[in-house]
Amino acid sequence: MIAQDVTYVQKVCAYITRNGSEVLVFEGPTHDGLQIPKGTVEPGETPREAMYREAVEESGLATFGGVDHLVTDVWTRRESPPKRYVRHFYHAPVHEPRDAWTHTVTGAGPERGTEFSFSWLDLGTDAAFALDLDDYLETLPETVVDGAAPSVAAD
Repeated sequence: MIAQDVTYVQKVCAYITRNGSEVLVFEGPTHDGLQIPKGTVEPGETPREAMYREAVEESGLATFGGVDHLVTDVWTRRESPPKRYVRHFYHAPVHEPRDAWTHTVTGAGPERGTEFSFSWLDLGTDAAFALDLDDYLETLPETVVDGAAPSVAAD
């Protein structure tokens, strides 16, 4: 058996939360289940910079509280040919009065021009997320999961 080269792609995933008890989600056009703002780290970009860019491009939100890195993992996108995502998960609290909105994706990626319909979901949900994007919801600070106001730290 000949070993195949594995392709690794750097990705960012944003758990954007509101009121310490809800996470921002949307239904993606090409995946079954809920999604969060996410995307590929571009050349010359840090994962943190990519998280901000992707969140703005996909959701239209532009002002976040203290953004914290939660975890980085390696997730298998496909076995053959082997492709792995190195996923960097971030927590970004926001103050957003809208309960739901539709945003047209900006930027230069393949999703440009696609409309995403956003809403908030309780953090304690057992809803199915696409691409295992809910893997680290439980890593959010306890004050967020418990519903208390999150602290705002300098980025």
